[in-house]
Amino acid sequence: MRQGRIKTIHQRLVQGDFSCEELTDAFLRRMRKEQQLNAYITQTEELARFQARFVDQKRKENRPFGPLEGVPMTLKDNISTKGILTTCASKMLEHYVPVYDAAVWQRLQEEHAVLLGKTNLDEFAMGSSGETSYYGATQNPVRPSQVPGGSSSGTAAAVAGNLAVYGLGSDTGGSIRQPASFCGIIGVKPTYGAVSRRGLIAHASGLDQIGPLCATVEDAAIVLDAISFCDPQDSTSVRAPRKTCVEQLGKEISGIRFGVVEQYDRGTIQEVDQAMEEAAEILESLGAKRVNLKLPALQCALPVYYILSCAQAASNLGRYDGVRFGHRASHYDSIQNLIGRSRGEGFGKEVKHRILLGTYVLSQEYYDAYYRRAQQLQREIQGCFAGAFAQCDLLLSPTTSGTAYGIGEKEKCVDHYQTDICTVPANLAGLPAVSIPCGRDHTGLPIGMQLTGPKFSEPLLLRVAHRFEQYTEACYQTGNDWEESLWNMN
Repeated sequence: MRQGRIKTIHQRLVQGDFSCEELTDAFLRRMRKEQQLNAYITQTEELARFQARFVDQKRKENRPFGPLEGVPMTLKDNISTKGILTTCASKMLEHYVPVYDAAVWQRLQEEHAVLLGKTNLDEFAMGSSGETSYYGATQNPVRPSQVPGGSSSGTAAAVAGNLAVYGLGSDTGGSIRQPASFCGIIGVKPTYGAVSRRGLIAHASGLDQIGPLCATVEDAAIVLDAISFCDPQDSTSVRAPRKTCVEQLGKEISGIRFGVVEQYDRGTIQEVDQAMEEAAEILESLGAKRVNLKLPALQCALPVYYILSCAQAASNLGRYDGVRFGHRASHYDSIQNLIGRSRGEGFGKEVKHRILLGTYVLSQEYYDAYYRRAQQLQREIQGCFAGAFAQCDLLLSPTTSGTAYGIGEKEKCVDHYQTDICTVPANLAGLPAVSIPCGRDHTGLPIGMQLTGPKFSEPLLLRVAHRFEQYTEACYQTGNDWEESLWNMN
């Protein structure tokens, strides 16, 4: 049984096999060598070395040593970091430096994590490929000609490419799980309200959620336990009884019922369908019980998601006007002209597209026909999931309808949107979902499967994912050589 990277590093730091500063230097060297992946927007080398030295001093004094202490990690560049650039991969915020830390980063600082930098993303987290960033497209470490997925493209690429041990991303409609699937790693979208959104620069406030991207399920469980808490400063944070995820790892899954939903299979490529069937057979061999389901309401999930998310995005991004903060046009002759030119120059094509869509569905003439109707359908989708979980404990589905496609291959917006067809339902219902590798296509690109559960069922999802992972060992994108590849750097 292979051990997670976080626990391995923790043990070796405690044993004195290497110092935290030596470990951090190794990652920094690798980051310099692999810059072509374009995973990072900002590298925080000086801060990382300072944090590493602090951990080393603590270890010398034989003080208690937590599981995340000294572990090099990264943050998606829409998570606020005091005194560090937070750009959302947009020209609009290319010079923005927050004056406060996001709640999740505060938590990880308390754990004495080592921040290597801020990772690339689709601009304002709007995209499914990693290609809409103002700072250029991110490459997939598995095959650099392919997209890594989005919007948490840089975080996924950093973890899969051994440029960080783990990272935090955000998921509005699949932005953690889809890049996890494309890059062959673990991605967790927690229950809406389980992790504080304070300090996350909003895309769609009713759908956004922060979660971990990791190499193993064990790593994901450790990180999720660290960042999950009820934040009184976040109105969307939920106070609920919670089990720790780590405690559930290693437990048997015999008797657990998993649902296979017919609607998820439509539009997926044959290799993905085959991988899902094989995954279902593996879960059955481990003692889980299969339940076949039909959830017709899910067929409308994709248009409902894009109506609601674009509407919320249009509202959230209305504050970026070049007057109070953000990019300001250098030439203008009136306040109206200033705002128009600043927004026109500051936002990229995809962001403008979604703002226009959102403004349209929120207009007085079309509000009832589109936005209100989408809200009604969202409630139907939520009810559909409630009915499903009366029959089973979790749902099994593909994470994406296919594997990673080529950079520049999909030119139409709708082609990109179709890749979210399996992930957006969980966001609409506020449910937790996990993506875990479950094989490769005939070209060697990773295939991801998704487990979705009722609210606050993350311990159960990770328990099942861990049993599957240990049975297949499919999650190890870099195999056993991740340490070797890290240290053997010139």
